[in-house]
Amino acid sequence: MISVNLHELFNTIEELVMHHSPSGVEGEIDQLLMSRFAELGVEAWLDRAGNAIAKIPGKSSERAIAITAHKDEIGAIVKSVGKHGKVYVRRLGGSFPWVYGEGAVDLLGDRATIRGVLSFGSRHVSHESFQKMQQEDKPVIWEDVWIETKCTSEELDVAGIRPGTRMVISKHRKRPIRMKDYIASYTLDNKASVAILLYLAANLKAPAVDTYLVASAKEEVGAIGAMFFTQRQPLDALIALEICPLAPEYPVVDGIAPVLLSQDGYGIYDEGLNAEISQVAEELQIPVQLAALGSFGSDASITMKFGHVARAACLAFPTQNTHGYEIAHLGAIANCLQILNAYAVVDWQV
Repeated sequence: MISVNLHELFNTIEELVMHHSPSGVEGEIDQLLMSRFAELGVEAWLDRAGNAIAKIPGKSSERAIAITAHKDEIGAIVKSVGKHGKVYVRRLGGSFPWVYGEGAVDLLGDRATIRGVLSFGSRHVSHESFQKMQQEDKPVIWEDVWIETKCTSEELDVAGIRPGTRMVISKHRKRPIRMKDYIASYTLDNKASVAILLYLAANLKAPAVDTYLVASAKEEVGAIGAMFFTQRQPLDALIALEICPLAPEYPVVDGIAPVLLSQDGYGIYDEGLNAEISQVAEELQIPVQLAALGSFGSDASITMKFGHVARAACLAFPTQNTHGYEIAHLGAIANCLQILNAYAVVDWQV
């Protein structure tokens, strides 16, 4: 088994979290990943869809598998730039303004990043102000909010703030915190899984077949990167690394035990592949939980639904507050790594 220091794992995830990567504007995280792959001496490249891919040659090149972890994060996208420094945005992926709350956000302009404040309006108001409904009748939605920049229209234009500009939580709000053996942060979905790819790139030696480690692009808006990759690269199997929501409706408990999905909102996963992964976990004496999720999708389920791969699985770590300020056990993340590192060296067709 790989020796995984939880302190070092935390630091790796923290570094990834602190690199912005809203869907479709992922250059900041791409530079870091390509640098890390180069340091590790593995063959790596960025494809035309924006996927950051590392290839670990197998003992046999007759078949191949892929392990994916999407590198993009949710946020918002600018709809219009108004007067007096106000910018109006809409959701990018599964984001909600009430999750972020009022506070600093970064607008990633073409030429400069502008810091603004996600604003909901004053609370000391009567029913004459629409904000009163937010206190009594309904949650805050993107159509109700704006970003206050205190910039002139000319200053925003110079920075390249325009319709289509991405908005993400400011970096000083994103920095993870340690809670015993837990990590808490925005964008653990899916930066913690990308950390697993980096550990695999460093430790996976002589897998049974060619193994592609894919930090996939634009997953939160339709698994676009994974669809592009799997359309061009024949695969025997694809395993997606993900978060698994902790909620009363699912029989998933918090802690160190990873989760194998049987089904999600896009369809079923491959039972044979799940059985192979479960067998490896049992041999490693790592407990694994099973779950069928509703409002969820992954690179694996989406690419299998559209016929790009015949066999797909999703291995996840239990996470609180998904698509919010997420909390996950570092031990569960490390156990996902251990399982996949051991799985990749077995020739399952022998």
